Amino acid sequence: MTTDQNATLRVGEGDKELGDRLDKELTAFNNAATGAHDERELSVRVTDDAGELVGGLTGWTWGGLGGVHMLWVREDARHGGWGTRLMRAAEAEALRRGCDRMSVSSFTFQAPDFYRGLGYREVGRLPGIPGGHEDVYFLKRLEPEDDSPGNRAPRTP
Repeated sequence: MTTDQNATLRVGEGDKELGDRLDKELTAFNNAATGAHDERELSVRVTDDAGELVGGLTGWTWGGLGGVHMLWVREDARHGGWGTRLMRAAEAEALRRGCDRMSVSSFTFQAPDFYRGLGYREVGRLPGIPGGHEDVYFLKRLEPEDDSPGNRAPRTP
């Protein structure tokens, strides 16, 4: 702890009160600077018949942009299409909220090819992740699905 004049500097572990205050202050600053006041959290959850979590996604929408914080699928459910369904559901909700873009990042040892396969394009990289990895940043333009009669996929009973 360092004290200088009438202020004290403390370094520590997680601080929920500080996080909440910073979120409030930065949101107000960002809203004033951009004129966008529509920030909202976003979540998508998948549970099995027993009510156990299969996977989920957390993110946000703000000012026409949607973002993914985290996406996770339980190991025994991976490669079953849940990641794609979670992303598609988040994209659909972002579109419903007026967003036309979606962003996500992934470490190189996680799933960058998964996001590329969903139409995300790489817009930047941050080197220096442990193990020689990088954090890859992606962006996708969201397009409303054309649900006119000639473009609807056949529905199965």
